[in-house]
Amino acid sequence: MTSPLSKLIEPDALALVLDNDDLVIIDLCHPALYQQHHVPGAVHLAGQKIMSEQTPAAGKCPAFDDLKILLTSLGITRKKRIVIYDDEGGGWAGRFAWILDLMGVDNWCYLNGGIIPWIKEGFPTESGNNPPKSTDSDIGSDFSNLSRKISADQIITKLGEKNFAIWDARSPAEYTGEMVRANRGGHIPGAINLEWTNLMDQHNHLRIRSNAQDILDRVGLTIDKTIATHCQLHHRSGFTYMVARILGYKNIAGYDGSWAEWGNMEDTPIKLGPEKVYNAN
Repeated sequence: MTSPLSKLIEPDALALVLDNDDLVIIDLCHPALYQQHHVPGAVHLAGQKIMSEQTPAAGKCPAFDDLKILLTSLGITRKKRIVIYDDEGGGWAGRFAWILDLMGVDNWCYLNGGIIPWIKEGFPTESGNNPPKSTDSDIGSDFSNLSRKISADQIITKLGEKNFAIWDARSPAEYTGEMVRANRGGHIPGAINLEWTNLMDQHNHLRIRSNAQDILDRVGLTIDKTIATHCQLHHRSGFTYMVARILGYKNIAGYDGSWAEWGNMEDTPIKLGPEKVYNAN
């Protein structure tokens, strides 16, 4: 699979540039796994640090100033090449890609499949901990790409528009309302349910499926549309956001309030049942 925006890198290509001084590698794996095995030079980042963790919508974006301090402490600038990965096929990595986009740091790429193919295919690993190398920041004074984030009110105003689609990355049970994880269950009217794992190749170490674009076209999530993607906390939908970015989608936005917000509000429109449930497996 190739990326039109060079936002995807294979393990063999990353292995060739590990000694590059302009490279910052961010590991979003489970801390115990990071301590045992990580890409040489990688710095660990806990996923919780890129969420507000304020209930009920704990997945909302943290404050700009907090994120700027975090990125600076990690050595991230707009001039560095940022490689991101995790151990779950791209959820946390995608969430961080979304954060980087919001901050105007779009020079990131995803290690395809994350640490899974890196380990299983025999590439070198380190153990222990790499301290981050803090740097002077070249990030501005506010979010520079707010078009990558969408609110509940913005979604409501767009419902029913021909060129607007909602990508619900949750499980079908959450979508239909069989599984309720907020005050109310169900889905946003018209939302397309394609669970995030549908685009992971289970036979190729969780790499993004080579036919991902064909799958998205088939379910109606075409590249010409404006798309909002969400899950429960905009963690799983971090992956779906990232896949769209890798494929070159121009108008993809993450709904960080996600169902934790939508399902706990009293007046948001909700539907029950399998309106548009798809399975690519």
